[in-house]
Amino acid sequence: MDEVIVVNNLGKRFRHYHPDRPRSFHDFFVRGPRWVKPVEYFWALRNVNFRVLAGSTLGVIGRNGAGKSTLLQLIGGVSLPDEGQVQVHQRIRALLELGAGFPQDLTGREGVFLSGVINGLTRHEVSHRFEKILSFSELEQFIDSPIRTYSTGMKMRLAFSVAVHTDPELLLIDEVLSVGDFGFQQKCFEKITQLKKEGCTMVLISHETSKILELCDEAIWLQKGEIEAHGNPEMVVGQYIGAEWKETRQRTPETGPTISTPTGVALRLHENRFGSLELQIAEVCFHNSEGLQINEIASGDPLTLEIKFQSSQLIDSANIILTIRREDGLYCFDTYTFINEVGMPKLGEWGLITLNFERLDLVEGTYTFDVSLYDKNWDYAYDSHLHVYSLLVHNDTKSKGPFCPPHNWHIRELGEQPEAPSIN
Repeated sequence: MDEVIVVNNLGKRFRHYHPDRPRSFHDFFVRGPRWVKPVEYFWALRNVNFRVLAGSTLGVIGRNGAGKSTLLQLIGGVSLPDEGQVQVHQRIRALLELGAGFPQDLTGREGVFLSGVINGLTRHEVSHRFEKILSFSELEQFIDSPIRTYSTGMKMRLAFSVAVHTDPELLLIDEVLSVGDFGFQQKCFEKITQLKKEGCTMVLISHETSKILELCDEAIWLQKGEIEAHGNPEMVVGQYIGAEWKETRQRTPETGPTISTPTGVALRLHENRFGSLELQIAEVCFHNSEGLQINEIASGDPLTLEIKFQSSQLIDSANIILTIRREDGLYCFDTYTFINEVGMPKLGEWGLITLNFERLDLVEGTYTFDVSLYDKNWDYAYDSHLHVYSLLVHNDTKSKGPFCPPHNWHIRELGEQPEAPSIN
């Protein structure tokens, strides 16, 4: 099998500047040139070596600042290495900084054509695929509005839709499987799975280790710019999660009060609750479309998950992870979000996180919702509640598998049997 990406002894160095360096020409002339010189250099990546075969998918995991995005930028040609080399032997479709490439004064329609042409299609080819792109993005009613009026999620939807409809040979994916709502995330996952079956080579960066396990043939764990582990996804993800939980367990207090949830499940430290507890989850509950608190729901109905939390110390930002598992342990859904742009409550104050599912298309069964609040760099958990919050899903169909998308059967009579086509 041919090698699509060859990375040899790759290294990328960045400069650190003095925090008080001049910000204007006036400051420069008053304070002198020595303040604009870099204080030091640091290596974002070093001694990185690997190969990606045609048609395979490589997953890259690691904490914030480990060098994941820098690696993708080097492969995509956005940045140049300071050491070593990267060889790429296929046409690239890169989803770097998803949605950032759209000029804000263009309409969504104009942005699709511009992005499609930049990605190597002719205007005629973009026009031919436009309806598929638009339908996939689910932005029909907003397509002629200026992109500056789009939310971040809408821009991400549009950028992803364009990228996966440009016949990619090599797809570089940076944290895009969390775009949009539950249904759209599943559609993205299915599209990427389809591209993989069609032979598209992919490099995928994701904090969602379940997606790495499902999609990838190999995985790399980056730590402080170097490869900590490389090989089978199960082995690499296992080592990464083990190291992550080791830090969390070390920060979890040895003792603490036992807390009962509204359903009567006891939360005990080092059993089903872990974390440093600077930020604490106080309550998790489910609500239906009428706002009533529930513990069971019909498949396909909307669902709202509410997480009430309190800060015992001054926390400037945090990240949330939600994992849905079936009672037999099967991972059904795993998502996360950065809430760095959302102001956290002040010391000792309360906050509320809300996650809305437009519809919950799960087969009948009992599901647990694991909820965790992590520090901004994903180094450890502030508070993680595991195997505690359960929801019973009802479904009249006899479908198998974790998902039950809307569907119906229709049978009609054909009358006489049609003649079979002759074969010459």
